[in-house]
Amino acid sequence: MNPAIFRRGLTVATALLTLAVGLGGPPAAAADGPGSAPYLPRPTGPSAVGTTSLHLTDDSRPDPWASGVNARELMVSLWYPTASPNGRRAQYMTPTESELLLEEGGITSVPLDVLSTTRTNAFADARPAGHTRSLPLVVLSPGFTKPRTTLTTLAEDLASHGYVVAAIDHTYESVATTFPDGRVATCTACEVPHDEAFWNRLVTSRAADVSFVLDELTESHTEWDGSRLIDRSRIAMAGHSVGGASAVTSMLADPRVRAGIDIDGTTQVPIPDSGLSRPFLFLGREAQYSPGSGDGAVATWERDWQRLTGWKRWLVVAGAEHASFTDIGLLAEQLGIDIGAELPAARASEIVRRYSRTFLDLHLRNRPQPLLDKPSMRYPQVHFCTPETSTCV
Repeated sequence: MNPAIFRRGLTVATALLTLAVGLGGPPAAAADGPGSAPYLPRPTGPSAVGTTSLHLTDDSRPDPWASGVNARELMVSLWYPTASPNGRRAQYMTPTESELLLEEGGITSVPLDVLSTTRTNAFADARPAGHTRSLPLVVLSPGFTKPRTTLTTLAEDLASHGYVVAAIDHTYESVATTFPDGRVATCTACEVPHDEAFWNRLVTSRAADVSFVLDELTESHTEWDGSRLIDRSRIAMAGHSVGGASAVTSMLADPRVRAGIDIDGTTQVPIPDSGLSRPFLFLGREAQYSPGSGDGAVATWERDWQRLTGWKRWLVVAGAEHASFTDIGLLAEQLGIDIGAELPAARASEIVRRYSRTFLDLHLRNRPQPLLDKPSMRYPQVHFCTPETSTCV
């Protein structure tokens, strides 16, 4: 596994912020943004969105990265429909998290809290809305070194369409995870040699994190009042980069995860010869994941494609870069800076949100989705691939 694949998003963030300084700072935001502050696009669904965070501790296993720590602590953000869209908008990340993320990229010439000023659309601690056991649950896992907040745009959009979304900060794998008592865990895993054993350990640990979070959200002793809304029979997982690779591992480890999406992530642990029969979507860059284009990342998808025995699709997006699939790409677009992606980041974000939700609506709500049957004139950048013939149309 090439660690550069998973670090690229941070490199892009570094580059765009450096360029912003060179250009005299970012230009004024669009009409729906507050002045020059960064902002996330509005969700497309009919429901207002609430959000809250949970601090969870798994006493059954030691932390895989912190020596001598006998329990696994996690921070999890939840997004969900709300009928009470009052109060303050949720903070995107803390000033300390922003500072550590920028320092990781060597950025000292911009306000270190700039990312903490990003405008979100969800209302902090708003009351969840919905009937008991009526809402599907989607777990999100970010890329290596990335905070869970980098998937906020996708999370808010899914919640606006009636999903509960849980994004996990995998402690000591992110540049910064802040706990309620003020402690900040940094990236201990970054200091471990990134050989094959490391990546295997990482995705296996993430699968354990996902199963634990599912336990906490679906069992009777749950800490979150909104858990009563979750339909325990309709659970899916999506992730970006190594978070996407972890969707495979989580599905192999936990049958509760009914469907999975790998967004631009090289798969590490192979699907066994016995196969995986639950629905799965590969969604990645055309330049990286077109079948028949060589060894490396695409070869892992080709290997696993043969062992996916249920519903499956392989889609590639023309002109996208690794960061195009996350909030980081959206920041670049707002700043008007070229980060190497031919496809505008706002368009890439629309594609990620639309195709992810369409997949989830099909497999968690049994709603027919013609968009997933063939290429669409509305989204000409999205190509449907047939690995058996190494073609994409």
